Parts: sequence; C-alpha cells; structure tokens
Amino acid sequence: MLEAVSEVFPEAKYQRCIVHFYRNVFSVTLRSKVKLVAKMLKAIHAQESKKASREKAKAVVVRLREMKLNEAAKKVEDCVEETLTYYDFPSEHWICICTCVVGSFPDGNSALMLVCARLRHVAGTQWGNKKVHEYETPGGCLGRG
Repeated sequence: MLEAVSEVFPEAKYQRCIVHFYRNVFSVTLRSKVKLVAKMLKAIHAQESKKASREKAKAVVVRLREMKLNEAAKKVEDCVEETLTYYDFPSEHWICICTCVVGSFPDGNSALMLVCARLRHVAGTQWGNKKVHEYETPGGCLGRG
C-alpha cells in the first residue's frame, strides 16, 4: 500500500500508527516489563518537538539495552522515526494526525474498499492499455460459465 501511495502522491508523508509501533515493541518485551516500556514509549511521543522526541528515543534505546531488552531497543531504534512525521505539521494538527491513523479500517468493508480502489487503479493504468478478448485474461481463458 505504501508503494502505491508514493507512486500516486510522491510528496505524501507517511505517519506510522503509534499504537501498532508500540505493539511491535511489546511483542519482544517481557510481559513483566510491558507497563514500564509503555511509559517509556509514551514519553517519546509526549515531547514538544521532533528533535526532543529523537533525543528521548535515543535515551529509551539506551535504557532498554540496560534492561537487556535488546530486541525492543532495536525495534525502537529502527522504526521510531516513522512515528514522528506528525511533528512536520503545525502542532494544532498533531493529535488528529496521530489518532486518525488508528482505526483506518474500522471493519472489513473499509479494507475491501481500499483493495478495490487499488485494483481499479491498476486496471485503469497497466491493464487498461492491453486489448484482451471479452472472455480472456492475460493468463488464460475464463470461459462463459
């Protein structure tokens, strides 16, 4: 999906869902440490600027390594930047950008609509230029039944 967006809207910025980022970090965190790690992650995103968030993230990585949570530290180090895009916009928009990403697919129909839109785009560009018999596809015959 990200590749499709970047093709159609090359100037678009990507904001990773913060909740999903947290879940990825929690997936490699000892259950007994999840609450502490959650506080640390929330502190990253509670900063007043992107620069301050980056500095906080570095401190969190160091602390996670001290706690012997090396996989969690690696996930934070590798992926936190994707969660800081909202700082590129005016501060009055931050909460909307951060919360609107979560729940983009409130149900199966929403996801299906995205898939259909993508297929429509592909059919209109790549396949739309090829002439195909009414009952044939590029891979073979569909038949009439």
